[in-house]
Amino acid sequence: MDLTPIRDMAEAIRANVARVIVGKETMIDRLLIAIITSGHVLLEDVPGTGKTLTAKALAVSLDCTFKRIQFTPDLLPSDLTGIHFFNQKLGEFEFRPGPLFANIVLADEINRATPRTQSSLLECMEERQLSIDGHTHALERPFLVIATQNPVENQGTFPLPEAQLDRFLFKLRMGYPDSKEALHILKRFMDASPLEEISPVVGREAILEAQRLYAKVAVHDDLLRYIVGIVERTRSHVDVYVGVSPRGSQALLKAAQAYAALQGRAYVVPDDIKTMAPDVLTHRIVLRSATRSKQEAAEAVIRQVLDEVPVPAEETLGAS
Repeated sequence: MDLTPIRDMAEAIRANVARVIVGKETMIDRLLIAIITSGHVLLEDVPGTGKTLTAKALAVSLDCTFKRIQFTPDLLPSDLTGIHFFNQKLGEFEFRPGPLFANIVLADEINRATPRTQSSLLECMEERQLSIDGHTHALERPFLVIATQNPVENQGTFPLPEAQLDRFLFKLRMGYPDSKEALHILKRFMDASPLEEISPVVGREAILEAQRLYAKVAVHDDLLRYIVGIVERTRSHVDVYVGVSPRGSQALLKAAQAYAALQGRAYVVPDDIKTMAPDVLTHRIVLRSATRSKQEAAEAVIRQVLDEVPVPAEETLGAS
């Protein structure tokens, strides 16, 4: 299978985003995987670490429709989905689509909106459609939600419920830059924002082609059983109250396939699954208690699960 279209798309996006974002190569690769798998991404960290800038740089790199929504406590569901209004000239109701009718949606500071508004995203994220006043509207593909949030300990935030967290393929943390990267950032943004100097490098058809190709990446039955073993172990772990759902196991499979494709392989190996597991599964478990950061505790559980579940031997898998 020729994976050249995926590699070409990835290289073009990486190079374009790197003109704005300093470092964060792993983060950019995770965003690429989300695009390829039609997944959604939740970026979490303290203000000022580049969450919104990263999402914008990715969106500008894609020749697709893009909408940014600033989530606030007074935001209503209809502000996202759109409304039917009465056109007095025509004498009939017309639908005015909201910002969710775009290929790339940046939901900025999503946890500052009320749970009612947050829940309006559930249907569109999972089913790529919206039901408004009894009418169902299909969303054009590709459709990707990149949400940012500040830690829930901050004032004025509403934690996302588990049902909505489960709809995100990845939950990622930006982290602070090191000294060298921080210096590079100061120099890069000293005169102007490089975001204004980049333009789209990948079109809609290239994205759709990549989404078709990655699904053909082969996965051996032993690796499917390995994924099931990891997921089932999270459900029986002593520190876990709610384990990974079947949706989580499907997300891990898709992420591993896309990661393998980015590496130029038409088949998945165990390391693909182990590499993807922390970012795919950490936000999908609910711990019984956590004396330290919930994020760190959940990551520790996933690492322990990966150490405990037997890994299939690569020599028995072949390149099927």
